[in-house]
Amino acid sequence: MKNLLALAFLLQLFFYISCKPKNNSTEVISASYKDTFVDSLNLPQPFATESATKKSKVIGWHNDKKPIAPVGFQVSKFVDNLDHPRWIYVADNGDVFIAEANSPHSVSDKLLGKNQSPNSIIMLRDSDKDGTYESKTEYLKGLNKPFGMVIINDHFYVANTDAVIRFPYQKDSMSITDKGTKIISLPGNERHWTRNIVTNKNKDKFYVSVGSSTNVAEKGIEQESRRACILEFNIDGTGEKLYASGLRNPVGMDWAPGTNTLWTTVNERDELGDELVPDYLTSVKENGFYGWPYSYFGQHIDPRLKDNQRPDLVKKAIVPDMALGAHTASLGLAFYTGNTFPAKYKNGAFIGQHGSWNRSSFVGYKVVFVPFNNGKPSGKAEDFLTGFIANEAKSEVYGRPVGVAVLKDGSLLVADDDGNMIWRVTATK
Repeated sequence: MKNLLALAFLLQLFFYISCKPKNNSTEVISASYKDTFVDSLNLPQPFATESATKKSKVIGWHNDKKPIAPVGFQVSKFVDNLDHPRWIYVADNGDVFIAEANSPHSVSDKLLGKNQSPNSIIMLRDSDKDGTYESKTEYLKGLNKPFGMVIINDHFYVANTDAVIRFPYQKDSMSITDKGTKIISLPGNERHWTRNIVTNKNKDKFYVSVGSSTNVAEKGIEQESRRACILEFNIDGTGEKLYASGLRNPVGMDWAPGTNTLWTTVNERDELGDELVPDYLTSVKENGFYGWPYSYFGQHIDPRLKDNQRPDLVKKAIVPDMALGAHTASLGLAFYTGNTFPAKYKNGAFIGQHGSWNRSSFVGYKVVFVPFNNGKPSGKAEDFLTGFIANEAKSEVYGRPVGVAVLKDGSLLVADDDGNMIWRVTATK
């Protein structure tokens, strides 16, 4: 008996030592770490590699070239000849709305008048529900870098970069000429300019994601008011509430099927090296704080803010549910609620990764899938739609995926921002 007790004690001691965080690590493992798919992260120290810049050159799709889906799926063009299609919204009647928007990324672009934003929303209508649209119209124009869209009752909401605009909505109309009403002003900026919007199940609230204006608040945290967060409103624009904060650039938002839990994809900070910091997918806890700019993935301290720290906030920083790779620019998010894909995809999450620029080799430039079970991730992210990188040695890509959406027939739509088209993925068996 004494030998057995001694053996049990030694096993417990070994487990404690092996699981205890190293003294030279910035990591503090919270209880939630053990229940997520970030428990195996072995994050390097900041600046383990130099911050690199490798920007892609888009060459477009030619000679019937197209993205690659897994066996059992086929990929086809849904619509082309668009102008920077960023986001997709599918109405209850099946109409597909596409936000066309862009932002110049350099002073030279502005001087040359290149990459100006089209500032419009395109509507596609498939009247006979055969999977092919019969009409394509400019539904709204004259917007200001529109991104997120949602229909709530008899109103069409658009999240511009600097405001939420509400328009009267009629489901049979092919366009809106009404000027609309600004119900919310938002902080606008060229850095992290996209604003997404979703409503809840009861359609009595809506939520707006607002990214930070900087990388790590280098212009002062006072410049980040109402930014790096998700805001909650009543549907008339009143009752503003800070729903969650410390989210550097939340973009995709969707509700896990069968739950009342909001999920988001977040672009984390740059310039700490190739493997820092991973973008992530996470459930959004009301009143939760997720670390930015002071820490990442829980209590990993950002050394660039050592003279401007908030240990009180770092202590309560929530560990995200799933890492999606550093610099992947994970933007799009849609839970699969269709019935035509194989069973493994039911209620799982599709994520559009726009692709890296702050890394020595390309990552992202694809759509990944995360399986879910009972409203939580049940496996690691896996490649779903690839083939966007043409020639890495020349930094060439065919296009860059962003928004994802599920059609009423169960097929998946993928917005190819720089390829200027929407791809459709259908199951073949």
